Amino acid sequence: MTYTTELVTDESAFAALSADWARLYDSCPTATPFQSHPWLHSWWLSYGRPGRLRVVLVRDGDELVAAAPLMRVNRPLPALVPLGGAISDYGDVLLDEERGEPAAAALTGGLLAAARTALIDLREVRPGGAAERIHDRWPGPRSRVPDSLCLELPAAPMPELITRLPLAKTQQRARAKLRRLAALDIERHIVEPDEVDKALRRLLELHELQWQGRKVTPEHLRPRFREHLVRAVGPMVAGGNAVVTEFRLDDDVIAVDLTLLSPRLAGGYLYGAHPCLRERKVDVAVMLLEATTLYARGTLSLLRGNEPYKHHWRPDPVENRRLLLARRRTAPLLAAALCSVAARRRGKELVRRWKERDGGGRS
Repeated sequence: MTYTTELVTDESAFAALSADWARLYDSCPTATPFQSHPWLHSWWLSYGRPGRLRVVLVRDGDELVAAAPLMRVNRPLPALVPLGGAISDYGDVLLDEERGEPAAAALTGGLLAAARTALIDLREVRPGGAAERIHDRWPGPRSRVPDSLCLELPAAPMPELITRLPLAKTQQRARAKLRRLAALDIERHIVEPDEVDKALRRLLELHELQWQGRKVTPEHLRPRFREHLVRAVGPMVAGGNAVVTEFRLDDDVIAVDLTLLSPRLAGGYLYGAHPCLRERKVDVAVMLLEATTLYARGTLSLLRGNEPYKHHWRPDPVENRRLLLARRRTAPLLAAALCSVAARRRGKELVRRWKERDGGGRS
């Protein structure tokens, strides 16, 4: 069996991969929605920079059997990094499960050739991700360090998730919240692909409204993010990789939720909710979680972030990994990256200790 590798640097060639990419995505059980072609190509159109695209492909004849969607950056170090950037919760490569180690070996060789004078820096790889197979067989200097923390729940019906709550009193309170939702008669409407544009624009309007006067992720309010989301999610809904849900009260859309889907994972990515829900004492988190449980398969991910409200459900902490791969001549780049990781970790630890001392000294 002979595989061929190809390095795609042309944007139109990347766009033309849609059908082949979809087949490969479906054959890679560890893929997350952030590795789907609509998400990655739309991200590139909003955030990519000319001349930086580096997509490594492996084919068996005409069939795409492995892919690594990357781009070149020069700061803080010359590196090949995953497409998807900071707005994507997971990064990974794609490997056809049926091709096994031969496909992984061919993709490793393609990445080794593409790296040249750059470090390969694979961020936010979920444990068990396909990129770990590349790391394990990498012939040069390599390292694996912790990345962001994600919190995960089993894909279970809402009544079962409620039993995870630590006290009988909190379980009773959660059930009361569900009864309140039912009494309000909030209608759930699953958005069709041709309705996605309008629904997502409403989501972003509500998202901005709900965070008014509070600290919000600035990127979510920028036109490039809106354009990316609208462009990506329609095809993802059509392909079964996303679901957009409108929550309607008296014919008004008072909340919109975007949940991303893959064969083994579902995660609520972004939502917008009208402040009137707080006035009606609606627990929006419970409302959204209940809706997400209808589509979760395998794992219900609360995605990145260690926010206190997520711990209410006693989720399992799962730490993403950062895989650093170098050639022998680029080993100094790997050493520099590891020094930066250690310095950042030390800085966070010092800030945490300072906050603990400061808080402990207050009356």
